[in-house]
Amino acid sequence: MNVILTQSRLKKALLWREKNPQYMKEKTWWELNEKTLTAIQLCLSDKVLDEFPMEKITSSLWERFQDHYLKKSLANRLILKQCLFLIRMHEGTPIKSHIAEFFSIINDLDKIEIKLKDEDQALLLLCSLPSLYKSFREAIIYEGKSTIKVNEVKEHLLNNDKIDT
Repeated sequence: MNVILTQSRLKKALLWREKNPQYMKEKTWWELNEKTLTAIQLCLSDKVLDEFPMEKITSSLWERFQDHYLKKSLANRLILKQCLFLIRMHEGTPIKSHIAEFFSIINDLDKIEIKLKDEDQALLLLCSLPSLYKSFREAIIYEGKSTIKVNEVKEHLLNNDKIDT
């Protein structure tokens, strides 16, 4: 979301509380605020929109999101770790989609300062693959290396996918 707001030159609306900065006209500030709120709304699912009645001030809404989603609470840590440990790729799911979902969870954990070792990430990614990938998984594990990196697994998966298509 930060990327979209930055690209759209709307991120500055997150910095101002309650009222416009002194150098900006009131009407211009409200237009910027409304444009930013709309950009945020377009990025959210209906479930999230229902959970957070829209604020009129962008910075207030942003703070509520951060308090809810980026809190280092026990509940958030449990939910994110559970998502990571239980993620499974279903047969028929494109490997790129599964990898994107896996790294989305890793990034969410990183945002609340939970760091996983590279090798642990690699092993979790391998474990999340369906039985169709059993020989692939075994080839990676038994190729003779003493360690493995998550980017190596990702590259092998993507290359394997290219060969199969």
